[in-house]
Amino acid sequence: MAISDQEAARELYSRRQARAQFIDFTTYTDPIYRAEPFHELIASHLDLVVAGEITRLMIFAPPQHGKSRLVSEGFPAYWLGKRPDEPVIIASYGADLAYAKSRQARTLVESADYLNLFPTVGTHEDSRAVNRWMLNPPNRGSLLAVGVGGPVTGHGAMLGVIDDPFENWKQAQSPTIRDTVWEWYRTTFRTRIWEGGIIVLIMTRWHEDDLAGRILQQQGDQWTVLRLPAIAETQEQRDQNNKYLGLPLGEADPLGRAPGEPLAPNLYSINALVELRTDVGSAAWASEYQGVPRAPEGNQFKRDWFEIVEAGPAVAQRVRYWDKAGTEGGGAYTAGVLMAKAGHYFVEDVVRGQWSSLQRERIIRQTAELDRQRYGHVVNWVEQEPGSGGKESAENTIRNLAGFVIKAEPVTGNKDVRLQPFAAQAEALNVKLVRGPWNSDYIEELIALPNGYRDQSDASGGAFNKLHVPVQTVSHGRAKGVWKKPKGRSRPS
Repeated sequence: MAISDQEAARELYSRRQARAQFIDFTTYTDPIYRAEPFHELIASHLDLVVAGEITRLMIFAPPQHGKSRLVSEGFPAYWLGKRPDEPVIIASYGADLAYAKSRQARTLVESADYLNLFPTVGTHEDSRAVNRWMLNPPNRGSLLAVGVGGPVTGHGAMLGVIDDPFENWKQAQSPTIRDTVWEWYRTTFRTRIWEGGIIVLIMTRWHEDDLAGRILQQQGDQWTVLRLPAIAETQEQRDQNNKYLGLPLGEADPLGRAPGEPLAPNLYSINALVELRTDVGSAAWASEYQGVPRAPEGNQFKRDWFEIVEAGPAVAQRVRYWDKAGTEGGGAYTAGVLMAKAGHYFVEDVVRGQWSSLQRERIIRQTAELDRQRYGHVVNWVEQEPGSGGKESAENTIRNLAGFVIKAEPVTGNKDVRLQPFAAQAEALNVKLVRGPWNSDYIEELIALPNGYRDQSDASGGAFNKLHVPVQTVSHGRAKGVWKKPKGRSRPS
């Protein structure tokens, strides 16, 4: 076979591969592109998106590793080549950034290499605006680029790509901005994705309650999550981090890396990453580079205050206190803290979850049964929120626990103030935790206060306050500072 024939054969093979696999499309249309293994992994997941086998995909990868070039610029063009009748929406924190990604995708669709692969697909000569451009007839596909918060009304899509909905750390720390992004996603962006449509969310994690965090709280089982830390973790670290994020346990590093290996060694060596870790600080490193945002450590509790012991006391006064929530699969948690008092205070068990009202009451009943089997007498308390709804919810729990000792406590005053007595005993090293799978989540919540969730802490404060009844000191036959008039006698002078 002549050389020219060999070259022609290679070109045909390259085109066939580029039409079949996204990573080959990327290298065909950009010959200087050098794919790292983690780029190939992302591309393989996007192939499953095109095939319709993945309909919800989250990708967490560190900054400046090429994730946007692959997902937000190259992939929309590839999608339109493969599915030219199905429109795309690209969104980012600002319209200008979304427009820049749209421009790159449009340039790619108009390139000669793209024409070699998809000869019937190109842009419509009368519709090439960077905010919205359309494919040439008879293709009905298009691309709309918007900033988060921007209008999408009147436009629908089969594929929606959100690339970094927050501009920076400061934005993500604002509850107002996080709420605004969430409402835009929920009421605007999501409503424009067609039935059977696909959403790809690619972002740097900034905060545990960012857009990805909220989605995972409510719909975690519906999403495929590709978390790619800059430095590979040990399996123990990965499981601990995934548990904190609500992701499956037992999954190895997606690239099969040994602990300590960098994500993209040709872009960032391990030495460069270690230097970055020092420069950005532990909180930013965990969030942005490892994909594990945690609430910053607060000033109410410290990690080293909690000794973990193997067992609680055999004989003790015990209380199980419930802080209730009623949203299934999302929002706040219901938490029931079992605490014992026997010299020290022992947190013996924590039951916690996001349950519907019916599930919650079943689990509260089940927990009371188990407590009685193991410990005998346990007093159950439930926090009663203000208003008629809170009273009704508390009454439901009281009826549910018929046969047990159960009392309701109306919520009054500031929760941080109510927590202070428990915090004081923790600081004095008088609070022990009985070893259990709940220990890590419990400690993380307490040390983050006043940031993050507080269901376990509120239940702990409630349990402690029910156990900690100040003992009056007695002098000369009466309690110091307290005098009750005996019958037939006057108050002493």
